Amino acid sequence: MVDIANGRETPAPVTALATAERPVPGTGHRPGTGERGAAGTTARADATFTLTGRTAAAARYLLAGIRLALGWVFLWAFLDKLYGLGHGTASGGAWVNGGSPTAGFLGKATAGPFTGFYQSIAGSVVADVLFMAALLGIGAALLLGIGMRVAAAAGALLTVLMWTAVLPPASNPFMDDHLIYAAVLIVLALLGAGNTWGLGHTWAATPLVRRNPWLT
Repeated sequence: MVDIANGRETPAPVTALATAERPVPGTGHRPGTGERGAAGTTARADATFTLTGRTAAAARYLLAGIRLALGWVFLWAFLDKLYGLGHGTASGGAWVNGGSPTAGFLGKATAGPFTGFYQSIAGSVVADVLFMAALLGIGAALLLGIGMRVAAAAGALLTVLMWTAVLPPASNPFMDDHLIYAAVLIVLALLGAGNTWGLGHTWAATPLVRRNPWLT
């Protein structure tokens, strides 16, 4: 069996299905064969489903591709707001030209129960620095495949906060793409997506990460 996270062969797990054919000591009966016990219930074996071979490899590459795509989304948002590249931010509103990355959206586009809070911090130095640092850090970590746990936690928090800034969503009672982004980021970290097309293995082998596994 191939471990999705690193593509290495691992021993197949022992499951109830594997032991279902073994006779029960002293009875000669085999569980899971349809024979009923004293309570009249049928013994059943649970199967464990795993990805192997080409399917596992395809899943690893797909997860890596999703990781890179999301990393570019975050990094591009940082670059556009920093330099005013004209896609989401005009040149005059660039951070390097004295503009604020948070003033426009938080100050004018927020809606819902948290409007007052977001408008109160819109354009502040603290909000601008934290927002831009999050975009840069999350984007770089995802593209490099390092610090996936921290990147996933920070990215999920950021996207959920952005979700709360405009409630309810325009096209749905509660669900929108920000919540989907948060869930996908967590899945990428749990499945070790930084190990394929990334520096996840190298990062995990550094002394710093060995001493602090939460940095993987």
